[in-house]
Amino acid sequence: MTTARTPTRNRRAEILDAAAALFAARGFHGVSIEDIGSAVGISGPALYRHFSGKEALLGEMLLDISERLREQGARLATTADPATAEAALDALLLGHIDFALSYPALIRVHERELDNVPEPARRAIRRLQRLYVEEWVTVLTELHPSCPPARLRAATHAVFGLLNSTPRSAGELRPEAMTALLLEMAKAAITTLT
Repeated sequence: MTTARTPTRNRRAEILDAAAALFAARGFHGVSIEDIGSAVGISGPALYRHFSGKEALLGEMLLDISERLREQGARLATTADPATAEAALDALLLGHIDFALSYPALIRVHERELDNVPEPARRAIRRLQRLYVEEWVTVLTELHPSCPPARLRAATHAVFGLLNSTPRSAGELRPEAMTALLLEMAKAAITTLT
């Protein structure tokens, strides 16, 4: 008689999710390896089978989300339907809003804990973030061709600040209402570029 096996859980992803929630709530230095292990039902030392330490875990967490955002930005900026700069901007905005509403803990961790990431990983994270910003700048350049790139970059960072404010307001509005509000506000901010 054979027994059905349950699908293997992705333990690394589980650990990263638990660590993000803990780091967001208590800060990087307020969380121990034992706390993270306990949150996923393993011993603290067992975490070392998956990560070389807490700093490596934090680095992988922020590298992963930076890479996903960059890949998503590149895809959305080039595959919008219809293929217009306005549609690409809407796609970028909605993609980032979805990220902000789905991962408020990661936003908080990134804001507060990037300096705790080892230098090589921090450089890689910053590089991915610059590439993500440039996807936005490319689209905004099509919409505002006479606007200097430095101003478009500054506007992109300002819009990110608006969209990444969700950890402070999570749960106050239903996701659909929050999406509509953030989209309206971000578009209004971008219209100031004209």
